[in-house]
Amino acid sequence: MAVLEQMTSQQAIELENKYGAHNYHPLPVVLSRGEGVYVWDVEGKKYYDFLSAYSAVNQGHCHPKIVSAMVNQAETLTLTSRAFYNDMLGRFEKYATETFHFDKLLPMNTGAEAVETALKICRKWAYEKKGISENEAQIIVCENNFHGRTTTIISFSNDPVARKNFGPFTKGFIKIEYDNLNALKEALECNANIAGFLVEPIQGEAGVYVPSEGYLKAARELCEKHNVLFIADEVQTGIARTGRLLATCGNCSCTDKHCSGVPEVKPDILILGKALSGGAYPVSAVLANNDIMNVIKPGNHGSTFGGNPVAAAVGMAALEVIKNEELAENAYQLGKLFRSELEKFILGCDLVSSVRGKGLLNAILINDTEESSTAWDICMALKANGLLAKPTHGNIIRFAPPLVMTKEQLLDCVSIIKKTLTEFSK
Repeated sequence: MAVLEQMTSQQAIELENKYGAHNYHPLPVVLSRGEGVYVWDVEGKKYYDFLSAYSAVNQGHCHPKIVSAMVNQAETLTLTSRAFYNDMLGRFEKYATETFHFDKLLPMNTGAEAVETALKICRKWAYEKKGISENEAQIIVCENNFHGRTTTIISFSNDPVARKNFGPFTKGFIKIEYDNLNALKEALECNANIAGFLVEPIQGEAGVYVPSEGYLKAARELCEKHNVLFIADEVQTGIARTGRLLATCGNCSCTDKHCSGVPEVKPDILILGKALSGGAYPVSAVLANNDIMNVIKPGNHGSTFGGNPVAAAVGMAALEVIKNEELAENAYQLGKLFRSELEKFILGCDLVSSVRGKGLLNAILINDTEESSTAWDICMALKANGLLAKPTHGNIIRFAPPLVMTKEQLLDCVSIIKKTLTEFSK
């Protein structure tokens, strides 16, 4: 491969602006290398990554075990499609189903694909097992959700930027308020055609909204009572991000290191993506038990790349790293420390009104309107001080560093955040 000509950050940004669709608004930093919790821009400046590719890089940038698994498999066999068997997919399916305590796994590539897959499985189960009349199934979702940006998924989004001028939209969804058991109870009781309830255990994109203690467990019990599938979208919250292997492991007194791994709130359908690959390669999956997954027959669903040998090798390595390096335990401990340090700091800082989160998925609420540029400007100041983060919903800054971060590194990052907020307040 020819050596690429070195370019400046400005040249790289101009190239994207000229030749790429403008479907993102990135922070103006051009990254060229990553290792662990750090990334470097093309000029060589080093930063702490406090976004982790929206929690895809939980295991840290370029983790050697994951990269090695990817390279070794890529040199052997990359793609067969599902027209043939390959010698890696079954191994991955066995490892993942045993890890998460389900009977079967359906592999895909991206989080949005996995959500679409779960919706299809839920509907087919509703018609063939629950007895709902065909085309009448309804799925309950939550307001301010983020499950992706496909046409079906934006049909039940209430984000005007994601929806405007993309209709007509897909029918069959009922929106209720998040963290509102009465709303869920009412929706289930007044409609016999409910097939499933799709929910994020923590609403990440909406601003890291953590539900009330006991909400997920009670919601699961309501679904069970009404023979409705409880579908957990753990694309962002799963794979140790919140201090447990899954966010649905709940608030048990032990940490993941000592936990059996069986969720306190076991979903009927579990959706995974992002860190299932350690950020090295697109891997996503839907897991369910036989009584649900067996409704899928040959020809019902698929993907040319879904379940390819490289993805299978990467997925196994990514899960092994989480387990072997006890990253859920690390996220649990460092998350407590992070929130404690910032909560003490904001007592004397009018700029930030609150800190919230779980594990190493956290956010600060900036004391300004959603329409203001304050959070963006703070992120620009953080960048100048060597830490990369981005706002979500205007006045909220999400903090989600790689889970391989050490206590010393975290405290260094806390110092950067405090310093930046203090300077910004003057």
